[in-house]
Amino acid sequence: MTHNHLASLSNDFLEHLEIDLNRSQKTIENYNHYLERFLNFSKITQAKDINLDLIKKYRLYLNRLEDNKGGKLKKITQNYHIIALRNFLKYLAKQDIVTLSAEKIEVGKNPQQEMIFLNFDEIERILNEANKSTLQSLRDRAILELLFSAGLRVSELSSLNIEQINLKTQEFSIIGKGSKMRVVFISDSAKTALEKYLYKRVDIDPALFIRTNKIGFKKEDDLRLTARSIQRIVKFYAKMAGIIKDVHPHTFRHSFATDLLANGADIRSVQAMLGHSSITTTQIYTHVTNQQLRDIHKKFHRKKSSN
Repeated sequence: MTHNHLASLSNDFLEHLEIDLNRSQKTIENYNHYLERFLNFSKITQAKDINLDLIKKYRLYLNRLEDNKGGKLKKITQNYHIIALRNFLKYLAKQDIVTLSAEKIEVGKNPQQEMIFLNFDEIERILNEANKSTLQSLRDRAILELLFSAGLRVSELSSLNIEQINLKTQEFSIIGKGSKMRVVFISDSAKTALEKYLYKRVDIDPALFIRTNKIGFKKEDDLRLTARSIQRIVKFYAKMAGIIKDVHPHTFRHSFATDLLANGADIRSVQAMLGHSSITTTQIYTHVTNQQLRDIHKKFHRKKSSN
């Protein structure tokens, strides 16, 4: 295998992502999956053989690809494949390897998905369902309160340890997506919920959120709640509260951001609190708040002008 063999270059690129760019293991796994799919489709071995005609055929292949259930790849997933390929080509160009210019490949527009978020009344209804004095109920209330208070990703919430949380200052640092550190804040109600939950804990497990049923677990580390378990907890209380929206932990993050913007927070501050590397990602929330303003204008301005 020569050094210019595409499979070898692909491995070099993945190592570059890990060592030089400090990308997460999940990101590297995704890039590996996307590039393997391209290499398996193209059957080429040399970088110089990548051309626009091949890219066109690959896009058509992605658009027609079906999983074992007959489902098609979402447009956003198709775009992730193309973005991975573009970044690979940019890397090759920096290594002075002759190949297609990344700029010649256009990434399709992602279809705008309707963002689901909860208003404050809906949040309150969900919180009020976790109202018992059992360890499980106190834990669940603390999870729900912290999700809304801090706008955490579910993976961030799951990874928290007790020692990270400073209830006195009501803030703590967390390393989020892309290994970026940010400070998150705990509201008064979230602080109270966490205090009640931690007071009830009698174990020595370092994890902040643990399984309350210890039967069948061989070591303390097994007690940490997974992201999937937290997702089930959130869905359970949303259903109990009679919320018909499809509620996930990320819905609380959306609600956190829209609540801040609707109450006058500036977008740069919200970007920092969410841990977004790009302001563009945060701007999706302004569309939601703009829609809220539009609805208010329609409701009240028309009434006023008709009098």
